[in-house]
Amino acid sequence: MSEANGDQSPQRAFLASLGVVRRTPRTYPFDPGYDVATVVSHIGQSHSLMAGLKLSMATWLLIEDSSLQQKIRAARDHGLPVTVGGGMFEIAADLGRLDEYFDLCQRLNVTGIEAGQGFTRSDPHPGRVLEAATARGLTVTYEIGGKHDGAFDEETTKRLIAQGGQWLNGGATHIVVEGRENAADVGLFDSHGQLSRGLADTLADEFGLDRLIFEAPTKPSQFALLDHFGADVALGNVRLEELLRVETYRHGLHSDAYERSFLAK
Repeated sequence: MSEANGDQSPQRAFLASLGVVRRTPRTYPFDPGYDVATVVSHIGQSHSLMAGLKLSMATWLLIEDSSLQQKIRAARDHGLPVTVGGGMFEIAADLGRLDEYFDLCQRLNVTGIEAGQGFTRSDPHPGRVLEAATARGLTVTYEIGGKHDGAFDEETTKRLIAQGGQWLNGGATHIVVEGRENAADVGLFDSHGQLSRGLADTLADEFGLDRLIFEAPTKPSQFALLDHFGADVALGNVRLEELLRVETYRHGLHSDAYERSFLAK
């Protein structure tokens, strides 16, 4: 929990005295279209708790270029990778415009793109996508799960494991598990928002937690995944204003995590 000059602030020294370990950032907050000041301010305040920033929901294509550049620059200046969400990848793939899309991402100086097959009929070839992205200096994450297909079952999970494995073997850095914005009747969450722990374990056993990012857009989904996998689980689709809540829970400082984190020691 060191400051830039190597000295701990009083508050961080106090946390260290309690045995609170500063963890490697494992939360990927997303920007669904916040104003520039909000994004830049949150990055300045909490960048040391972020694993990266995701520009989501295609909003980044609609805002003024100067605003977009300020967001990307703020993240990159703090060493944060910037990934653009998979929706525009799917549309570009479906319309046969992937090369132009990758060229755009390269010009904008983002770090990487998210690929997926969540709502279009496109069936992009992993090798060709990864080759084209890598040639432009872009990393690739691959999202598994349909946006309108409901919660996973065992057969769906087996198919998605095979699909995700092709992308990882081709050079994708992570597998993102679909959770949309409500974490209900989608991915690992049933219609009541309950986590399917067995299927979550199946994915973790197959890919390893270090290669998985679980979309967790709601408080129950965030806490359920942290309770199940522990503090090292990577969470995505966390709103910027909810990042600190997630991190207080991850570090055992939230009231709902205190007993498990401190009294169980």
